[in-house]
Amino acid sequence: MSSRLPLAGVLRLGRPSDIWFKPALSAVAAVAPPNLALLALGRLDLAMYTMAGSLCALYAHNRPYAARARALAWVILGMLGGLATALLAASLTRSAVVLVAVGAALAAVQKVLCDATRIGPPGNVVLTFISSAALFVPQSPDRIPGHLGLAAAAGALAWLVGMAPGLLRPHGPERRATAAALNAVAAHAEAHVSGEDTAGTHGTAVIAVRAARQAVSSTTGTPLTVTHRALERLIVRSEVALAAPSDADPAPLRDWARQVRGNRPVPEVPHLTGVHSELAPNSGPLWHRLRPLAPLALRTALGCALAGYASLALGIGRPYWALVTAASLYQADLALTWRRGVQRVVGNLLGVLFFAALVPLAHTGEVALVLCCLALNFGAEALIGRNYWLGSVCVTPMALLITEFVGFQQPGPLITERIVDTLVGALVGLAAAAVVVVPHRKRVVRAERAGPRTLAATGSSRGRHPDQRTGNTTEGVRP
Repeated sequence: MSSRLPLAGVLRLGRPSDIWFKPALSAVAAVAPPNLALLALGRLDLAMYTMAGSLCALYAHNRPYAARARALAWVILGMLGGLATALLAASLTRSAVVLVAVGAALAAVQKVLCDATRIGPPGNVVLTFISSAALFVPQSPDRIPGHLGLAAAAGALAWLVGMAPGLLRPHGPERRATAAALNAVAAHAEAHVSGEDTAGTHGTAVIAVRAARQAVSSTTGTPLTVTHRALERLIVRSEVALAAPSDADPAPLRDWARQVRGNRPVPEVPHLTGVHSELAPNSGPLWHRLRPLAPLALRTALGCALAGYASLALGIGRPYWALVTAASLYQADLALTWRRGVQRVVGNLLGVLFFAALVPLAHTGEVALVLCCLALNFGAEALIGRNYWLGSVCVTPMALLITEFVGFQQPGPLITERIVDTLVGALVGLAAAAVVVVPHRKRVVRAERAGPRTLAATGSSRGRHPDQRTGNTTEGVRP
């Protein structure tokens, strides 16, 4: 059991992303204006609805801007759909048993849609948090349009915040992805030449090349610019080098990567005759991607419902915390789910201690409360890329402080309920993951496919292609 569900390395910190500050700043830029406006109007009790739209700014930061515009629009629509369903249910019944069932069903739908569309971090967790929290706020049908309007307005601001960097660097995501691919392949070639173990560098390089290929191919449907065509040729060079690392020269690859970043002209490299580069495989209609996820939907619905009901049985007033905890656990397999469970529990428990330390400051006034939430929002997005538990240390106190927008509360009961709900949600969620088996879905990485065909067509070697200096950094891992 210990070998299948290990603890070693679960809490180890990774390197921060090159753009760790972008989601963090975007979150603050999207959350601050609505919250400060509500603060000035004396209506912080409405902040939950504006937060629903503002948090959409967390998505799609690795996507090219044309693809990002579509992805953010769908996220906002999905958020509004989940929120509308939750508000309608809350206006029709106050039965906690029914509301937990609705929350579990919404969590299952949000999980499979996020997985099927590969929207990427933060995935379904934010959407589930929004809809689940809304279920347990007293509601009436006449107030629903106004609350949805606030969420939609904040969502529109989040869309603008997400798209704004494109005004300065219109090809930034594609450039970063290409540069990351070139650097990763260069590192793999260096490890291969030095005789080091290349298993890790090979996997990293395959993922980076794949991400670069997807970043450029996601511009399909829009006219290809000179920049895109130049990036395409650099990605081909990285694929060639990945296929034959012993023949690759890392120096030009790294040099190209440096030149690709920023707004300088993308280095032009000759097209390799006979090379047939693959676009990212077509993922097919959404319905075809949803069908294999039915067991995952069942696992999510069952785990969230049982976690919510267990919380109710213990007399907790906010069962949605247990429900969201269960929804946040489910990954591709049981081992990854276990890792996420450990990270969630550790991060939440430390976050509760952080909340206890922050309460005296936050309770000095509403301005302090809002500023604390903004700082925690930034910290959560800045740290969560290093390890999920580290980001949770900021997410947990932020979620607790948001509950105080309607009025300051005694910290003791809040802390107790959060700890109990975290433990209940994690234990019940893991039990559901063990009971409902999700068939393993094989993922075939095709990023290397162009390599063998390239070698066959060109007989690539360092001598025959002296100009091989691919240098592209891709920043996005496949969502």
